[in-house]
Amino acid sequence: MFELMKKVIRIRQSIIFAATGGFCVISAFIIYTLEPETFPNPFIGFWWVMTTITTVGFGDYVPKTVAGQTFGIFLYVTGIALIGVMIGKIVEAFSTYQTMKEEGKLDYKGKKHFVIVGWSSKTFKTIEELLLINKSNIVIIDTKQQAPCSHARISYIQGDPTSRETLERANILYATSVCIFASDPIHNSVEADGKTLLIATAIEHFAKERNHPIYTIAEILNEKHIPNFKHANIDEYILSNEVFSDLMAQSAIYNGSTKLFMQLLHRKQGDDIWEIPKKLDWCVYDDAFCALKKLGATLIADHEDFSIVRRLQDPIPVDAKLYIICDETTYRKIIS
Repeated sequence: MFELMKKVIRIRQSIIFAATGGFCVISAFIIYTLEPETFPNPFIGFWWVMTTITTVGFGDYVPKTVAGQTFGIFLYVTGIALIGVMIGKIVEAFSTYQTMKEEGKLDYKGKKHFVIVGWSSKTFKTIEELLLINKSNIVIIDTKQQAPCSHARISYIQGDPTSRETLERANILYATSVCIFASDPIHNSVEADGKTLLIATAIEHFAKERNHPIYTIAEILNEKHIPNFKHANIDEYILSNEVFSDLMAQSAIYNGSTKLFMQLLHRKQGDDIWEIPKKLDWCVYDDAFCALKKLGATLIADHEDFSIVRRLQDPIPVDAKLYIICDETTYRKIIS
């Protein structure tokens, strides 16, 4: 008996589901044939079969004849065993899915997500900010055996980030942007930047191969390596050590200035930097500047150009990317 149960449990899920469904339908017709007066149609028979094998037992339909009751006894033994195995298979499938998700073995099929390559303490902070700022999902690519963090909007892909298969599993072609981080621990800036450059090159090559642009941002540890990253067509790079040094220098000269930078960098604190589209009735920068000022926001830049405040009469280009400083309530009012 135990050997038989072991063999049943090892049967594929599709076969178990098909066998259970077929068993229930056939049983419904059998009880309808045995007792047509008690079970006036096969659907009523099916109702009785389902309430019996699931041990609900409403008692609204009960077999009256010896043949019907004998079949009921057979149904108790075989039907309940079958439905038990099927429920076990469903639970097992959910458990397997959760395990594969945690181990990064499931492909990501969504679009307009953020891809994070490499896990470090800086990665964790970046993900926290992304979850606050944006409602999009995040996909982490790393070689760890388990997902480094857990969140409903975070998916994990385990694999080599220079591999085409791994990039395809992360659906990287349809990502909003890709952020490449230097993984912890960092023993040597040359090795760390070399690894980042290799990953970035693989991503750019994959994008070129598929004729689909991928916006790539890379963390660089050594300023001397910037020309190599420019050669690899990286869209943006961030000097990890330079940011810290610049903030320290600014704080030393202008005491307390780092509080201003930290406020603009973190969504949890005060006003923030937001990107807004150009309105149809804004012809020159002064139009945008005055309209935004009335709403409680300050226009500061177009793309990376901060000089627009000195040339407010210049026309706003069609591809303008305007940045403002305000709180979230004002930002929502502006974009609505």
